[in-house]
Amino acid sequence: MAKLRYLIFISFALFASACSNTKYLAANQKLYTGGEVKIVDKDIKKSDAKELKGNLEALLRPIPNASILGLRVKLWIYNKTRTNKRTGLRHYLNTHFGEPPVLVSNVDLEKNSGILQNRLQNVSYFLAQVNGDTVSKGKTAKAVYTVQAGPSYHYRSITFPTQKNDLDTAVTGTSAQTFLKVGDKYNLDIIKNERVRIDARLKEEGFFYFAPEDLIMRYDSTVANHQIDMFVKVKDATPDEARWIYKIRNIYVYPQYSLRDTGTKLDSAVKYRWYNVIDPKNTVRPFTFKNSVLLHPGDVYNRTQHNSSLNRMINLGPFKYVKNRFEDVTPDSAFLDVYYQLTQYKRKSLSLDLLARQTSANYNGSQVNLNFRNRNTFKGAELFTVTLFASTDIQFGSNNNGYNVYQTGIQPSISWPRFISPFNFTTNNAFIPHTVLTTGYTLINRTKLYTLNSFNGSFGYSWKPSLHKQHDLNLINITYVDAASVSKIYMDSIKHTRNPALAHVINNQFTFGPSYGYTYTNTTEDYRTNTFYYNGKVSMSGNLYGILTGADTLRGKVSKLFGTPFNQYVKLENEFRFFHKLTPGIKFASRLLVGVGLPYGNSTVLPYSQQFFIGGPNSLRGFQARSIGPGAYNLPPSLTPGSNFLADESGDIKIEANAEFRPKLFSIVEGALFVDAGNIWLLRPNKFQPGAAFGSNFINQMAVDAGFGLRFDLTVLILRTDIGFPLIKPSLPASLRTTINGIDFTDAKWRGSNYIFNLAIGYPF
Repeated sequence: MAKLRYLIFISFALFASACSNTKYLAANQKLYTGGEVKIVDKDIKKSDAKELKGNLEALLRPIPNASILGLRVKLWIYNKTRTNKRTGLRHYLNTHFGEPPVLVSNVDLEKNSGILQNRLQNVSYFLAQVNGDTVSKGKTAKAVYTVQAGPSYHYRSITFPTQKNDLDTAVTGTSAQTFLKVGDKYNLDIIKNERVRIDARLKEEGFFYFAPEDLIMRYDSTVANHQIDMFVKVKDATPDEARWIYKIRNIYVYPQYSLRDTGTKLDSAVKYRWYNVIDPKNTVRPFTFKNSVLLHPGDVYNRTQHNSSLNRMINLGPFKYVKNRFEDVTPDSAFLDVYYQLTQYKRKSLSLDLLARQTSANYNGSQVNLNFRNRNTFKGAELFTVTLFASTDIQFGSNNNGYNVYQTGIQPSISWPRFISPFNFTTNNAFIPHTVLTTGYTLINRTKLYTLNSFNGSFGYSWKPSLHKQHDLNLINITYVDAASVSKIYMDSIKHTRNPALAHVINNQFTFGPSYGYTYTNTTEDYRTNTFYYNGKVSMSGNLYGILTGADTLRGKVSKLFGTPFNQYVKLENEFRFFHKLTPGIKFASRLLVGVGLPYGNSTVLPYSQQFFIGGPNSLRGFQARSIGPGAYNLPPSLTPGSNFLADESGDIKIEANAEFRPKLFSIVEGALFVDAGNIWLLRPNKFQPGAAFGSNFINQMAVDAGFGLRFDLTVLILRTDIGFPLIKPSLPASLRTTINGIDFTDAKWRGSNYIFNLAIGYPF
């Protein structure tokens, strides 16, 4: 009964706030509530009429005041914060969050009717008529536009040029991919796109000076039954240059160009294979551009190769601007000279970064980075960097409070904009491949628990065969970790839980082996209704060496390398994301994670750095970070008397699924409703962790949560707040795991025991 009273009160308050907006209007003013298009033709299909209605209503101006569930919140803020002052909080709210009323007197019915009629004619309704009128109701009014569309006109035939010259033949050669199809409706937008399509195809075939405006699309609408004959034709006035097929003659590269350079300096050109480098100060070695200059003398001009060359020159690294110029050098023979003018960054730089962050383990902290960067280190566009860093991470809450993490270290790396390999790998797209060598050292101090020395190194390749795909291959990853000190609290926790993973954190860890990752994504293409992201990775350690030495820890045969036992495992990770755009302001997002690690031979458990964890602000948001699992295992409430330290729960197998509904609310604010599910498991049973191993009943051991949140788009970053609460707790007995029946948002005790508040930067996925 109490809940019902709350709902009635809230509903009444919202209704009252909606009505109060009109009381601020003058006697002769009416609030504009929007425009409506009514299509009265009975001969138009319902599906066509619905689509046409939506397209036409999107053209109407002005746009009425924004509303959420019928409530004009921004207008209400404007009315409530009106002030004559030019400063202060009221003025700020009024000008930044408020929105002045849109009045029906601002609507130009005649102009809107003309726009709608023109649009109808552009989409095949040549005989369309539109009339507009206003309909009032109290202090509000809307505009209604009545549409007599008439019959739509369809293509009866499409005719391309029949002349035999180079240009007409090339235009006709593109007809197989034409956007214009017999039987389709006439559409001016498609006709414009067809001209752009033909031009783009001709640019691949050497027609350097051709332009879409050199094409004319003529149609005859006088044929019977509302049909059209369309004729694609090259304009008679098209200049000769646009009719020629151009080839490349000479190519010149200027690696140290500035606006002060006015001469071509061709006398100082150094020829390297098929191009010339003009660099009197020898700032860049000529071979640097062999993977960037994709056009060759004698080649027919090709726009794709030209654009890819420009992108590759930027991707080399040392150059902040790339400018190019084509010179028509022999008009009678249609040849071009190509000039690439590159402006360099400063070669050496020093920068300081101050970062605030939240880690996957729900630590809040900061980091300071001192970065040294040397571009073009060996005059081959190499990038050498050294980063000195120090960080502190603090975990707030009743558990693990005070067990902070402090890290300091150094990370040198060098990147080459090419493959460093005995094999001849080449790519010819817009993305230049890179070879990367990275090393590093980190001192990790987890207060009251342990101090670790961590050394790492890797060597590998990164390349993109297309805009959507990326490959990352590390031929070798090396990590060596040893414990400098371990506290009694931590040793007691190992003794209490008898968890081999916990003990493995402080054991000497030595991993070495290759890894390969593949990424596919089209999420940058905002115009798509559905977008995808996939990342798959396989990593290994000590596989071949472990097999050759016959390593078998379970039988007491432990192999060593350089006097240290090494880890032997195979690990496979998969992440799939799917995004569906319901409307321009509403999106559905989902994610599925599946990972499996197989320790064998020289290892019985994955190294700590390779184990799977779950829970926290970017995972299951209704549970504390790394607090779930493995499986149905229930961690003892306290490992050491008087200690609030709870060990991170880890596993060899991970399954996680997330779904999120993301509506845009207003201004910079976006909402979210989410559901998360998942868990981690051990690959092999452990008698000290009952219920932790993966088995046929894994579905019944999935943790589930739900919640809601807000996202604030601050331009430079997304600030995210989420409140999650558990629905299924796998650590409880089977009959008590489902907690949905006990949900009571009005109960402070329930909220205190179940609400998990997450503050993070960026989307969770």
